[in-house]
Amino acid sequence: MAGINIGKAPKNNAVLPFYGTGAIFFLALTLMILFCPAALEGHYFQPHLLAIVHTAALGWGTMVIFGASYQLLPVICEKELYSTSIALLSYFFLASGATFLILSFWFFRTGMIMIGGGSLILIAALFYLLNAWKTAGSCKKYSVQRCFIISSAIWLVVTACLGLVLAVNLRYPFITGSHLEILKLHAHAGLAGWFLQLIAGVSTKLVPMFLLGKSEKDKLLRWAFLLQNTGLIAFILDGYFNGITWRVFLYEGMVVAGVMAWLAYLTDVYRNRVKKKIDFQMKYVGISILALLISFLLIPAIYYGADHHWAIVYGVFVFLGWISAILLGMTFKTLPFIVWNERYKNLNGKGKIPMPKQLYKENVLNWQFRCYVVALPLLVLGIYMHTGTMVRLSGIIWVMVAVLYAYNVAVVIFHKRRMGI
Repeated sequence: MAGINIGKAPKNNAVLPFYGTGAIFFLALTLMILFCPAALEGHYFQPHLLAIVHTAALGWGTMVIFGASYQLLPVICEKELYSTSIALLSYFFLASGATFLILSFWFFRTGMIMIGGGSLILIAALFYLLNAWKTAGSCKKYSVQRCFIISSAIWLVVTACLGLVLAVNLRYPFITGSHLEILKLHAHAGLAGWFLQLIAGVSTKLVPMFLLGKSEKDKLLRWAFLLQNTGLIAFILDGYFNGITWRVFLYEGMVVAGVMAWLAYLTDVYRNRVKKKIDFQMKYVGISILALLISFLLIPAIYYGADHHWAIVYGVFVFLGWISAILLGMTFKTLPFIVWNERYKNLNGKGKIPMPKQLYKENVLNWQFRCYVVALPLLVLGIYMHTGTMVRLSGIIWVMVAVLYAYNVAVVIFHKRRMGI
């Protein structure tokens, strides 16, 4: 990770808990799939499926992204994280809020537990926004990345607000329109606002760093930011006032155009890279991008199709394909460096010390990848063919992926400093 200003990195106690807890939630997610395959059948608005989705979105995806962001924000902006204390508070609020919310969905207990969980998530999102705003707000060198990071944090708050409104409405109905229509707005504010824009912004700094490449086409990133936000804002406003109509495809087209501009920038980086050999973890990036593009292609089937399985397949490609692939690969590009920075930075040049890539078990990572590339298509096929046995089999392999991932994360987090390697 040449080029990183490691002197700006925050203390590990503001970062490592997110990775460790995210690994636990990921294991819980795979166990839910294994022991409750029926949740992946029928309508998407059912208790167990809601619990699975929020485990993927909050406990797994948002948890790890918070930790990675707190490490990468100071690196990208070359200044200290605004507040380690606020980062820790956001961890406790996110972890507790996700736990309460997931349990309330699983047992479908509407009321104070669900509302309380949603409130804790909103507080965590506000803390994250404050840290991101104060850290990235004065970032001058990477202005486009700053815009993506801050806008994604704002969209996270919007998503949490909509989610809290829905939680309250389940116990004390007050929404005059359709609850499910608001649910779609909530979901896509999170997907196209929070996840997409955060990943787009951070990747345009990290991918050039990992590949030792560069691109002069910054205009592509400005178009990506403008199109993604314009399409999403139009979708939210039109959907709220007029419901979900055929115009969703116009807004999808804007967001897809923004995604293609972002990918065109990364492609240019790839073409101009110095490092010709691609790291093993970067294979996950290719799978992630492919899953994202497939999810866009599924939107017409969801809109026009009467079968709700298309919506579930869409969710699998989004959460277990696009987001999970990024996290499973990038964890072992960022986490080992974070731990190495604390244990060995001051010893660099004073003796033989391990490299960051030697802090995890490479053979375990290889098996994790092999299991993943089997588990994802097997699960999609099982859902599409309405085959519970195939879904259960994929669930077993998903648990293997999660166990291998959690083991390697633990190996890195609990690594003991050693010399003479």
